[in-house]
Amino acid sequence: MRVERQPGYILHARPWRETSLLLEVLSRDHGRVGLVARGVRRERTRTPRALLQPLTPVWLSWSGRGELATLTTIEAVGTTFTFDGEALLCALYLNELVARLTARDDPQPEVFAAYAATLARMAQGESPAWTLRRFERDLLAHLGYGLLLESEAESGVAIEAEGIYAYRFDTGPVPWRNTDDGLKLRGSALLALMRDMTPDVVDLAALRRLMRALIAHHLGGASLRAWGMLASPIA
Repeated sequence: MRVERQPGYILHARPWRETSLLLEVLSRDHGRVGLVARGVRRERTRTPRALLQPLTPVWLSWSGRGELATLTTIEAVGTTFTFDGEALLCALYLNELVARLTARDDPQPEVFAAYAATLARMAQGESPAWTLRRFERDLLAHLGYGLLLESEAESGVAIEAEGIYAYRFDTGPVPWRNTDDGLKLRGSALLALMRDMTPDVVDLAALRRLMRALIAHHLGGASLRAWGMLASPIA
């Protein structure tokens, strides 16, 4: 199979053998793809090394079948996003989240669009914590794990902003009764996430706990490296 000029982002790159790189790529029409960039670590290479860095929008061409195809060309697309400090850690968290939750060779154009939009929001200086919550919400929805946010799981009664709820991973929110119910949060937090409206500080912190717990649940109880790297309560 040969793919020409596919929009994409490199999620992760690591050395392979003496002169090559193994790339984990998020592409628009082919989903997450594993590629070998052969010979790019040589002193003289035709491939611009700056384009092989994560968070850079590129055109990618590759050929081959199986678990790993071979990168044939890579070209710049538009302006590279520039992040540093905490924003850079948040962007790398996005990469780890996508790499861990998505399957290879599973086309997810909606995930690609949400990822690109999230990088743009972060580059424009929008709130990192709220931007990540929005992406997590959309990513889970596109992968078939969408949250129930507007009604109670058991009764179907509409969520009330003043209500206190427990969120059960496999079903959704129920009225809070005791500590065995699940993760505790206010209805206003759930409604803010559903309406895409910035929540207050208390609800934002509750949504962080909820999304982290849900992601760990869908990872079979595993955690993400980025959770330990971000000192502030963002991811």
